[in-house]
Amino acid sequence: MIATVFAGATLGVTNLAALNVALAVFSLLAFVLDALAIAGQAMVGRGLGQGAPVEVRAIARRLISFGLVAGLAIGAVVAALSPVLGFAFTSEASIREALVPVTLLMALGVPLAGYVFVLDGVLIGAGDARYLAITGILNLAVYLPLLWLAANAASLVALWIAFGFGYIGARAATLGLRILGDRWSHVGEVSARS
Repeated sequence: MIATVFAGATLGVTNLAALNVALAVFSLLAFVLDALAIAGQAMVGRGLGQGAPVEVRAIARRLISFGLVAGLAIGAVVAALSPVLGFAFTSEASIREALVPVTLLMALGVPLAGYVFVLDGVLIGAGDARYLAITGILNLAVYLPLLWLAANAASLVALWIAFGFGYIGARAATLGLRILGDRWSHVGEVSARS
């Protein structure tokens, strides 16, 4: 987030203000979607603690579908509100104008974020912290060049594409790859034996 705001600061005061509003809205949406992630942590941790990895994988699949559906619903609300959302934050017309395309892009990306946040919860519940840490570094390595390109394009829209689809997309790829197999559902067993 610090790197994103730093890049936004190169785009001028209006774009920086619009970016901060967009990040505040995105953070609110993240907290809403994190409700599924927290539930996932608890259910996965409990299920794996009871030695039921098959049931845990079924729970993970169900949570993923809930995350995608919730993301679609929230995205539809954000898209519908995008023309007027800025009025809740500022009386400055230029900031409200800059915010509209960003919130429309955000609306498109929220289902992907729902997927990512649910997978975070599932893997945290599984005790897969090492994988999350390693892929966090990889995701940052993907994001920083995208962020640099967006800042050089001097475009708030490009910056949000880099964040909402580049960074969140990299996280979706790395977390999605992990969840495809079943190794994540045995991480706690390996840790307990060590």
